[in-house]
Amino acid sequence: MDRDLVEKAQQGDREAFAVLARLSGDRLMAIAQRILRDVGRAEDAVQQTLVIAWRQLPGLRDTDRFDAWLQRLLVNASYAEARRSRAWNANIRVLPVDGPAGPDEAISIDDRDRLERGFRRLPPEQRAMLVFTHYLGLTPTEIAERLGIPVGTANSRLHYAHRAMRAAIEADERPVAVVGGRR
Repeated sequence: MDRDLVEKAQQGDREAFAVLARLSGDRLMAIAQRILRDVGRAEDAVQQTLVIAWRQLPGLRDTDRFDAWLQRLLVNASYAEARRSRAWNANIRVLPVDGPAGPDEAISIDDRDRLERGFRRLPPEQRAMLVFTHYLGLTPTEIAERLGIPVGTANSRLHYAHRAMRAAIEADERPVAVVGGRR
């Protein structure tokens, strides 16, 4: 991120902040969509993130850490949005992959569907850990830095997110027992 733009925005320059928001907007939206799995809620989380960023930007101490700070705000806004709207819908939308973890051409549509169903079963906190790791390509140390948590906590959350994802996929694959004509 351009340090001069961040410094100008810190001093109240609305144009500089608008440029920062345009430069960060697509990336923030992609992250929020992957965490929340809903376009409308992701848009709300991004908007809330930018409002909070504008208000809190004068207090940012290290302008070089603007992107990491903005991502932390986004994760917190995504968590809040998920809590506000507990109703999970089955709205499936294919997102373009533009991050470090590019599409795997060998993965089948069935595999993608299984992953999507498993991912939807996870709470937003675990989704965020998997998004940071597999979409953004961050290490646990970098995740800890971005979220302001200890590295051990990031490792633990990542471990439990992977474990929960495996359990969700396995639960989805179990045959449903039919008893007396009912499932």
